[in-house]
Amino acid sequence: MGYAGGKAAAPTYRSLGGHAETIQIDFNPAVISYETLLNLFWEGHYPEDQPWSDQYRNILFYHSEAQRRLAEQSRKTLAVARGGIVRTEIRPFEGFHPAEEYHQKHALQQYRVFLDDLKRTYPEDGDWIHSTTAARLNGYLGGYGDCDKLSIEHDTLELSAANKAELTRMVCGIPSRRTSP
Repeated sequence: MGYAGGKAAAPTYRSLGGHAETIQIDFNPAVISYETLLNLFWEGHYPEDQPWSDQYRNILFYHSEAQRRLAEQSRKTLAVARGGIVRTEIRPFEGFHPAEEYHQKHALQQYRVFLDDLKRTYPEDGDWIHSTTAARLNGYLGGYGDCDKLSIEHDTLELSAANKAELTRMVCGIPSRRTSP
């Protein structure tokens, strides 16, 4: 989570300087294609919505001419399929500014016990934000992923044994034996 597309050198939530709230995705094209990411992007928001402020505008940043062409073609295809206008901007990437820690991994931050585990593994301020485990936990706790997927990556998560068991209970729908949160 962060900010991009504006002019402020150091945007914050309270002072965006024309930036939009965005996410930055680092991906390996040998694992997932840019086209697949574009499909997920278009499915993940309402591209015909008129934003009420720059902060919440629909925007896609590209890093190369090839990405620009693919993004624009996918926008045209979507507009034809939906029979209307797609208002999502497509602009060159000029920089990304991570948001404040309290804006990161929203679902995960609702479960302090898991977050505390990560902060023990990543004791430097904010380092937990960049961990794969934090991203995975945020997804599971946000309702994405299932018991089968969790069972595959269960052992790779940087959590205590008790919290791995609790996450498994939560994701797999097994009642918790914990008596307090």
